[in-house]
Amino acid sequence: MKFEKLLNAFVEAPSDALETAFHRLSAAVWDNGRSTAAALEATPALVAALDRAGPRHQGYLAILLGLLAESEYPRLDGELAAAVRAGVDRYLDLVRGGGSGQPLTLALLYLLAHFPAERERILAATAALSLEDEERSRLERGLAELDPRRPDLGRVWPAPSVYTLGEQDRAFADAAVKGLSLQQIVTNWENDTRTVWAFTGAVAYWAVRNGPPAPMGVRTVPQGTTIAQPPVRPLDDMFGARADLLRCPTCHSPIELRESGARCAACATTYPSANGILDLSAGVRDGQESHRPTADLLQKLTEMPTMGLVYEAVHRPSYLRLSGGNFGDAITPADEDAYLRDNLKAAEGPVVDLAAGAGRWTSVVAETVGSDRLIAVDMLLPMLNVLRGRLPEVPAVRASALNLPFGDATLGAVNLWNALQAFPDDAASALAEIGRCLRPGGLLTMMTFRWSDDPVARHFQASHFFPSRPDGHMLFELGQIRQWLADAGMAVRRESAGTGTFVFVTAERTA
Repeated sequence: MKFEKLLNAFVEAPSDALETAFHRLSAAVWDNGRSTAAALEATPALVAALDRAGPRHQGYLAILLGLLAESEYPRLDGELAAAVRAGVDRYLDLVRGGGSGQPLTLALLYLLAHFPAERERILAATAALSLEDEERSRLERGLAELDPRRPDLGRVWPAPSVYTLGEQDRAFADAAVKGLSLQQIVTNWENDTRTVWAFTGAVAYWAVRNGPPAPMGVRTVPQGTTIAQPPVRPLDDMFGARADLLRCPTCHSPIELRESGARCAACATTYPSANGILDLSAGVRDGQESHRPTADLLQKLTEMPTMGLVYEAVHRPSYLRLSGGNFGDAITPADEDAYLRDNLKAAEGPVVDLAAGAGRWTSVVAETVGSDRLIAVDMLLPMLNVLRGRLPEVPAVRASALNLPFGDATLGAVNLWNALQAFPDDAASALAEIGRCLRPGGLLTMMTFRWSDDPVARHFQASHFFPSRPDGHMLFELGQIRQWLADAGMAVRRESAGTGTFVFVTAERTA
């Protein structure tokens, strides 16, 4: 009886009370990715309520039914999933006549993507819809079943349609898959499926609450795209006076730059370089195996064009939408640029753009503080390769954020933009390293994301899988970030939770 009252209250709820009524209803059958004891008995009533609900209410109901259908995953043939699937005829009736970007259509696409056994019927019913390529490819991937003999792994974010790999990149990706065991293949397939549902559901849920999202603007990178590279200069010429900042990540002694690498005399360790990128992530001690094979591999990886370009064109803007709740484009790249300029213009001394990626925001930092006192640091060589082509005057270093190759109290500013969540288990350690390297009065500018206060939106944030973190995607609470900064000797000078779940922070290293 209690559930019937909640359902009736939801169906009858006016627009200004609809979200509250939905949360009360959903909490009765679903909690943090799991169904409650009442869910199985309640599901037929949820399906039936579609017949007496308005379009916006139907969108919420489709989201809830999709959450219930995936709550048993990797099983999709359990009792609860079967109960949700029993309404597939009604879902198909509703989706016919829909259009790209419409809230109810998006919610139904999310729901329908959980029924691979109904694949042919669903694809037939949606064939005439004016869907964007990204929407359709996510639906098709959600309905796909794994063929372990020919697994297509990893190319789902934010949509399978954005991947137009060239021959070299495809061979590299296929070689990686061949090295996986059957269990690893299955695990990666399931994580890919959850990632597809997470983005499909996040877009749909935002749209149901707020209206049609802004056009995605997802682009592909044409096959055969190459990156124009500047001439490779000797490292000591590229770094100039900034070479004095560098420290050996093995023993933290000063290092000597050479034409094609670097050497630490104190611990007899040599570090390679490739394409003008200095690799301080791992060196080779004297007497160990030559670093030449390592340098050859680095060269090969830096020449792969697609990863860095796809990140800039596709991955980053889509990630901001998911983690930041930015499906309406309330936060634009211009807003990010303005924040960096306003908060870094007072920085003095050397500046590091940490986790610089492909250099889009490194260019803003360079314009603000000057290229002659900036160093870009990242762990991904294909990203740094794009950055080198974009900003040849900025030295590029491959190094870990957990072991920065700089001396104590040597830096005037560090920029850590859209990166802290990439190593969430080590976020406190990364901030402590930044604090170690900053001079008193030195600045940290940072943009990251917090968990949504809405439990459904938070579920979609958490269901996205980073390849680097098999346990799943992790964001932060504001209190955590404040404490980590304080522990690292930094005081917050400016903080904005921003629109959605963005977090913008400027902190200063205290004495």
